[in-house]
Amino acid sequence: MTVTLLDGGHLWLDGGAMFGIIPKPMWSKLTESDERNRIPLAMSCLLLEAGHKRVLVETGAGPLSKYSEKERGFFRFANHWILDALQAAGVERESIDYVVNTHLHFDHAGGGTMPDGRGGYVPTFPRARYVVQRGEWEDAVGGHAVMSATYRPENLAPLEEADVLSLVDGEAEIVPGISVRPLPGHTRCQQGVIINGGSAIAVQPGDMMPTSAHSGIRYNMAYDLLPYENMQNKQRLLNDALRGEWRLLLGQDPREVLWRVDSDSRGGFALAAGGQ
Repeated sequence: MTVTLLDGGHLWLDGGAMFGIIPKPMWSKLTESDERNRIPLAMSCLLLEAGHKRVLVETGAGPLSKYSEKERGFFRFANHWILDALQAAGVERESIDYVVNTHLHFDHAGGGTMPDGRGGYVPTFPRARYVVQRGEWEDAVGGHAVMSATYRPENLAPLEEADVLSLVDGEAEIVPGISVRPLPGHTRCQQGVIINGGSAIAVQPGDMMPTSAHSGIRYNMAYDLLPYENMQNKQRLLNDALRGEWRLLLGQDPREVLWRVDSDSRGGFALAAGGQ
């Protein structure tokens, strides 16, 4: 299996909202913030190549043309998106077999559709099956969220119209060595991506733990639909990762994607960057 990290862009979001009940004097020790109290977030995507199949995990926010001038200023989007990263890697969008989204918020699923040149949108990856939990899709089209505007119609309707959706219920194998597992909390039906390379296991947990600064059990977002469930599931995942020596792939950490889980002196968890 080959794993390629792709730079799907970046954005800035309100630090208070990103850390929920954690006060700024605590979270500001872990990440920078700008004059408007926003923190930087990556939108890293993963290209997984296994068994002659190409699986793209996450697609970022998509092209700037999807957003108003006000939105561009508020989110401080990068000028590039997932297609730019794929082009730089020499990968054609038509070669992607599966697109896996942990959930369907705009900063994770926005790159899944693109302008068609006629005022509408089409799937960015025309040959791919788009894999998401059935419950997440139903919540997305129903606007079931703390901020319903994060489920944007232009990211959803073109997928249904093109009949490219593969809705799954619970754990499912995408291709040998790559599977999904429900990790509810941020949304009711968010999923994580499990990469089993034989000698090592890595997990992309989506927004259960978007950055290394969110490794504390209570360091959760105000955006979380089920904050207590997110805490419980995060603790289970970190325990599993510690025991199994798994690696975490944190897609929105602005400094590093690959992390190792260690225990700290107080019986909690500590993350260390890197590791093979």
